[in-house]
Amino acid sequence: MVRKQFVVFGLGRFGESIARALSEAGSEVMAVDVKEELVQEASVYATQAIKADMTDVEVMRSLGIGDMDVAIVAVASDMESSIMATILAKEAGVPCVIAKANSEMHAKILKKVGADKIILPEKEMGEHLARTLVSGNFVDIIELTSDFSMAEMPIPKDWIGKSLIQLNIRNKYGINVIAKKTGDKVQINLSPTELLEEGITLIVLGDNKCLEKIGKKNDNQ
Repeated sequence: MVRKQFVVFGLGRFGESIARALSEAGSEVMAVDVKEELVQEASVYATQAIKADMTDVEVMRSLGIGDMDVAIVAVASDMESSIMATILAKEAGVPCVIAKANSEMHAKILKKVGADKIILPEKEMGEHLARTLVSGNFVDIIELTSDFSMAEMPIPKDWIGKSLIQLNIRNKYGINVIAKKTGDKVQINLSPTELLEEGITLIVLGDNKCLEKIGKKNDNQ
């Protein structure tokens, strides 16, 4: 299976969480920010971590992002950087550009300069809550792209007492388990031989169609 390639512009809380989750799911991630300390932190988990001023056209063009599948522009607080990153990602030929906006006007500008999907936090939170409420199989769902989400789900009954390696989840179901949650405690980097216990929830990442199938599996138990 060919690994999807993502570039994430802006490594604040939103951008960092997406870059980290995508990396842990096995995707190739280029993480870009103007702040050295954020780039250093990202170098631990990202395929590439690059310090770059997103308003510098020549620097941005030198990144070579044309082969990326998705660009995520997560610098909503800096309108100039978000607009430039969006324009240059589309200019480079990135097929899907997702940009975070901090207002309806900002969203309209990003859409005009080529963003394929806009994330408006307050609007998204309302839609996100509605989607979670109507999907009884999941505790929580975060849509990363139109066809790719991160979800928190109760452990299916027939997974209890088995390990990730026994279940072969990635190959069998097309999703990646990135963490488990026991109460408020979250454990990442699960050992493939660790037995999954009753009562936990799993944080998974995958294609929405695959998540829908695993949700129906929980429905039938």
